[in-house]
Amino acid sequence: MRERLIQEAARIMADEGIKDYLQAKRKAAQRLGAPDTRNLPNNREVQEALLDYQRLFQADSQPRRLSELRRLALEAMEFLARFRPRLVGSVLEGSAGPYSDVNLHVFADTAEEVAVFLMDHDIPFETQERRLRFGKDDYASLTVYRFTADGEVIDLTVFGEAGRREAPRSRVDGSAMVRAKIEQVRALIDEAGDSAAV
Repeated sequence: MRERLIQEAARIMADEGIKDYLQAKRKAAQRLGAPDTRNLPNNREVQEALLDYQRLFQADSQPRRLSELRRLALEAMEFLARFRPRLVGSVLEGSAGPYSDVNLHVFADTAEEVAVFLMDHDIPFETQERRLRFGKDDYASLTVYRFTADGEVIDLTVFGEAGRREAPRSRVDGSAMVRAKIEQVRALIDEAGDSAAV
């Protein structure tokens, strides 16, 4: 049953665009007739199954989508270079699909600096708040700006300058979130291009 839960949760995330691991696992449990189970798989197991699912059932579309989002992420990072952007999430990890956004961490003395920058460039955006975990039990609410570029959502989480030293915890495994600088994203794109040419 646990293996079926892992596979169904991964399929739900890939095909239905659910980004929250717990929601996908609960939906999978309900569909498999075990809504009250306490033996839910961990997020890492679901993410590994998601990558396997994409390799098997989205072998043509998913790599192309990932490449498009990484190129868009690089353009956005170059545009936002003064805020030292870092790519995070599914576009960096390689599990981005049709419902994924480009998620960037940016750094400024105040969140308003980023808002003013977007307004100065006539970019309409939405403002949200995101609660992230740091360390074992330390949480912080951070400002998020969301805007659209080339029909895709760019999601900017704004950190203070000190936020560069400590990344928030990953939803997947609780370790420090992996962040990539512009050069690292460029290298990922170049590497994928080389492998596609082989």
